Amino acid sequence: MATTTAAPPRFRTVSAAGTIVALLLVLAFGNSVYRNWVDDHTSATDAGGFFLRQLAWPGWSFDTDQSLRDLIAADLKAILVVVLTAVFLGLLAVAPGWGLRGILSAVVTGWAGFMFAAAIAGLLAAFVATNATVVSAFSQAGGGAVYGLFVGWIVGLVSLAFRSR
Repeated sequence: MATTTAAPPRFRTVSAAGTIVALLLVLAFGNSVYRNWVDDHTSATDAGGFFLRQLAWPGWSFDTDQSLRDLIAADLKAILVVVLTAVFLGLLAVAPGWGLRGILSAVVTGWAGFMFAAAIAGLLAAFVATNATVVSAFSQAGGGAVYGLFVGWIVGLVSLAFRSR
């Protein structure tokens, strides 16, 4: 009788690579220095400014001017994006394939995993913030989905790069 393992090493590599990229995106673009720079130097009315502002969505900080609940909610959102990315990339791992179908599946699963992670992170973290409502949670989930849509292709391409090895 043949035994099977939970996941071949290739799937663990793809999940780890995507998670590391998600962590780097959150650390590099979610910090308050970057967010302040984006607010001061870009416009929300042009495509470049829109994209740069999307990169800053899972903002985290150690700012003491915020209420403790809002600070925890923002930091929790950033942490959940990374953790849930690892979970979804592990769950969405598919058998490797070659050709256009294999390339598309690698990019789309990495992209989708990141988008789902960001949307659920926004939804869950919104309930920790002060004056939490269902509408604010839906708004945060929508913001996470938009963030994942415009930034998740980076995770998708990294998933492709590590999948084809």
